[in-house]
Amino acid sequence: MSKQNKDKQPHYSGHRQRLRERFVSSGADALQDYELIELLLFMALPRRDVKPLAKTLLKTFGSLPELMSAKHHELMKIEGISENTATAIKTVTAIAHRTIKQELRQKPILNNWTRLMDYARSTMVHEKKEHFRIIFLNKKNEMIEDEIQGSGTVDHTPAYPREIMKRALELGATALILIHNHPSGDPTPSPADIEMTNAIIEAAKPFEIIIHDHIIIARNGHTSFRNEGLI
Repeated sequence: MSKQNKDKQPHYSGHRQRLRERFVSSGADALQDYELIELLLFMALPRRDVKPLAKTLLKTFGSLPELMSAKHHELMKIEGISENTATAIKTVTAIAHRTIKQELRQKPILNNWTRLMDYARSTMVHEKKEHFRIIFLNKKNEMIEDEIQGSGTVDHTPAYPREIMKRALELGATALILIHNHPSGDPTPSPADIEMTNAIIEAAKPFEIIIHDHIIIARNGHTSFRNEGLI
C-alpha cells in the first residue's frame, strides 16, 4: 500500500487489524470484554471507531452477560446502536443459546445437568420478570421440547397444572423439569413456589409423569427442590 493510501486509512483501522490478529492467534481469553464487543461491532459498524461504544455498552448494562441478555429495545436506547446493530448483538446471543440447547438434546438431561444449568442461567438469570420454563422429557430422559409456559411480574408467575399436563400429553412426555427465575436475585423458594410445585406433582400422578426437579434461577445462585428435599 502506498504512503498516500495509508494516509487515507481511518485512524482506527490499524487497531481493528491488530485486535483481529490477537483474537485469531491467542483466542478470546486474550481479549478483554469490551474488546470482544468491539469485534462484534466491527461487522455491524464497519466505518466507525467502535471502542468508545463498546465501553459504553458494558458500562450501561454492567457486564457482558447482562449486555448480551438485554432486550432489543433496550439496546436501541444507546446512542449509536441502530436496529441492525442491536439485531447483530441479539443474533450472537440466540446462536449461543441454541448451541447449548442442541447439545442438551444429544444425551439424557440427567447426565448433562451442568449444561442444563448453563442453559437455564444464560436464558433466564437476567430477566426482569418471572418466567416459568418446562423441559419435557421422554422415557430416556432426553429433551423433547423446552417451552416457556408463563410469564408474570417481578415476583410472581402463574402456572396452571392442568395446562402443563395437557401439553405434556400432547408431546408424549413422561417426565418434566420445572425451571423459573427470581429477578430479586434470591433463589430461595417462596411458600407459593412450593405450593405450585406440589400442585403440579399431584396433577402429574394420574398420568405417571415424573417431576424430576424444580430449579429456581437467580443472580445469586440457584436452588434445586430435589436437593433441598422439597420433592
